[in-house]
Amino acid sequence: MSTDDKMSINERWKYLRIMQKRYLEADLAARGQLLDEMQATTGLHRKSLIRLMNSDMKRRPRQRQRSRTYGPEVDDALRVIHESWDYICAERLTPDLVWMAQHLGDFGELLVTDQLLNQLGRISVSTVRRILARIHQDEPRLPRKPPSIGNSVTRDVPMKIIPWNEQEVGHFETDTVHHGGSSPVGEFVYSLQMIDVATGWSERVAVLGRSYLVMADAFLTILERLPFPVLEIHPDNGSEFFNHHLVSFWKDAVPDADLSRSRPYHKNDNRFVEQKNRTLVRAYLGSDRLDTVAQTLELNKLYDMMWVYYNLFQPVMRLAEKTVVHREGQNRRVKRRFDRARTPFDRLCLTDALTPQRREQLESLQRQTNPRELRRHIYKQIDKVFSLPCAGPGSIQNVYDTLRHPPDLIRAPHELNLLMPLYQPAALDQFTT
Repeated sequence: MSTDDKMSINERWKYLRIMQKRYLEADLAARGQLLDEMQATTGLHRKSLIRLMNSDMKRRPRQRQRSRTYGPEVDDALRVIHESWDYICAERLTPDLVWMAQHLGDFGELLVTDQLLNQLGRISVSTVRRILARIHQDEPRLPRKPPSIGNSVTRDVPMKIIPWNEQEVGHFETDTVHHGGSSPVGEFVYSLQMIDVATGWSERVAVLGRSYLVMADAFLTILERLPFPVLEIHPDNGSEFFNHHLVSFWKDAVPDADLSRSRPYHKNDNRFVEQKNRTLVRAYLGSDRLDTVAQTLELNKLYDMMWVYYNLFQPVMRLAEKTVVHREGQNRRVKRRFDRARTPFDRLCLTDALTPQRREQLESLQRQTNPRELRRHIYKQIDKVFSLPCAGPGSIQNVYDTLRHPPDLIRAPHELNLLMPLYQPAALDQFTT
């Protein structure tokens, strides 16, 4: 705890009860010194301290309840903003309330006034948490599906952990999430996900199977739309990442990128991407089976929308400090402090990883996108994915129909132009201005 933190009410009462014993036993001069000390410690007025020292020091319930500081217009604004951000926590929601209110006002989703912006600018996290608990207690939520309960190539790849406080942009943790259902046999869909440790920038691509052809095609898609260079790729020890073809692919596509791997049986070495596997893949898709070309194509349309939604509009909190606390008779405890919630794009703008042209393109895309409408399309797309039938017995799926690049380019990734204009799928046109 910082020495600048103010006392809580309970701490103040406990302190004053201790000081009362000394105060009542002291003479007049000593009482004056004790009052000076209590005034400096608690910040209370001297007359208030004298009244408390001469009382029984029992806390009494409030006789008259306070009137509400924030009216129904703040409730309505928080309801719309909370939905637009897909019901994130109050800690991530509060710092950018004013910006999001103005942004939604530009699309006619919210009636914005100077008084509302002033109130949203000074409302506390605790008040936001209380209001959200009250206004959403009887409101139906859109359901999310719950989650279900070394080879020779790796010998030359170093094992390491990307530090939690990595400041340089471009260090990616990578993993795949399978969609094989309760019986993952045969070929089925995987979600390839990459998370930048420094900013929280996330990339996802759906692939049918784990062959070199589809994995390389997915990596090419990610490299095309990434607005900053890749400095490190850090997957686990899975054979879908560590085979001769893909190691050769990375050396050709991004020769300057480092390749590292996690320690065997240490999932926490990839803790950032493992967390996003839960919140950005399983929370939307559950553990149902997906195994057709049509499902793969529709799932990639969903991930195109999520690319905009989560990188440009969803604020994330980053661990800022870890302190180990030792208490007598107890195991050690780690206290964690998080920084101000910012979107991955905002965190990216605080670095020099973006070129002015790319920053202007992303800012333009952010201004033109209605996040509330985008969220509605995301959930409609999820329904569309699950409305498609799975492959029947004996059916054959052609993985070439899922590729976004010609096979010749996939086999020669060094010919890829990584300085292309900003990637923007045509599917985004329906909810941008």
